[in-house]
Amino acid sequence: MKALAVLAAVVVAAGGNAVQDASRYLESRQLAGGGYAEPGGSATPGLTAWAVIGLRAAGEPAASLAEPRAYLSVSVGGLQSLTDAELVLTALAKLGDPAPALVERVLDARRPSGAIGPTLNATMWGIISLRAAREPAPPGSIQYLLRHQHGSGGWSWTAGGAPDSNDTAAAVLALRAAGLGAKRPAVVRALRYLRSLQRADGGFELVRGRGSDVQSSAWAIQAFLAAEARPGAAAYRYLAGMQRADGSLRYSARYAVTPVWVTAQALPALARKPLTQR
Repeated sequence: MKALAVLAAVVVAAGGNAVQDASRYLESRQLAGGGYAEPGGSATPGLTAWAVIGLRAAGEPAASLAEPRAYLSVSVGGLQSLTDAELVLTALAKLGDPAPALVERVLDARRPSGAIGPTLNATMWGIISLRAAREPAPPGSIQYLLRHQHGSGGWSWTAGGAPDSNDTAAAVLALRAAGLGAKRPAVVRALRYLRSLQRADGGFELVRGRGSDVQSSAWAIQAFLAAEARPGAAAYRYLAGMQRADGSLRYSARYAVTPVWVTAQALPALARKPLTQR
């Protein structure tokens, strides 16, 4: 009973008000044109997409995000990279806009190998964004991801690279969104790899020896949730400990940088709603 009481206290600390405070901070960073910006910076489609994803996970109604939706819609034709297009597609889909031009761009990036674009990360986000837009995940792309899982259970940003927590979590989210079962060996091995990157402070690190950071922790938590597994109370405690008085989250115990990006990426984990969850 004592353990349950402790867990309940952690849930309140890392959820509830933490989610509301983080949401209010993000809302304070919206500029007049509808986009979101870091303090002293200019709005960008990427940061705005992350803010939308975070706020929707926190329960913000799509109707109240009409201005960022308009900002993102205008940006569609000028998105430079495929991953930018996939990220914006994901955000627009969460606002009820399937963005046909972006769906077509992602589908056109498919390769005979099953890859979507030039990197594993682009393939992960290709699947995530297509599923967000209620499009089927290309079977060849699912198999491509499965073929590129490292022996450790992790995935890397690009084929041949070293695995890391963020890309491993993104792969889990993509595979689960595509319908791969939570008990499939690839998912189980990925969670085992992620757990190996959890530190004594409860947070997760990008790669071994780097130290815990909020974004890696948020990605790992989402992967566990998406795979119907428990991230553990320590992970939520770590996030709660990184929240500042203004509602934003630090990048790590040592650094407080890019607060809008960090807070936006942390919100789905704080709200216990993976970015792939509808």
